Amino acid sequence: MTLLTIVLMAVITFTSRYLFIHPRLPVKLGDKMAKLLSFSAPAVLTAIWVPIIFVQQGQLSISLQNPYLIAATFSVLTAAKSKSVYLTMIVGLITFVLSRYVLSL
Repeated sequence: MTLLTIVLMAVITFTSRYLFIHPRLPVKLGDKMAKLLSFSAPAVLTAIWVPIIFVQQGQLSISLQNPYLIAATFSVLTAAKSKSVYLTMIVGLITFVLSRYVLSL
């Protein structure tokens, strides 16, 4: 039953996306709907990263003892300054590892 549910959900997801991607199909979005959907990716990503960075062990953690917050701050600053995805990832990872190491001493 679980496998059937997974397969059916995959078919539904693929079909709903395929209708908007395939160029020969007559389904087109209006300007208002396209503008509205442009906010969906940032909203979903924000819903993913906010709890990871700001919630530690079930509690709000906005302090210098939070390695996720330290790494995120350095990553945002690097991204704003360099506009390089790779450099941002490297700086974020190094900052996270170093801050975890330093805070565990």
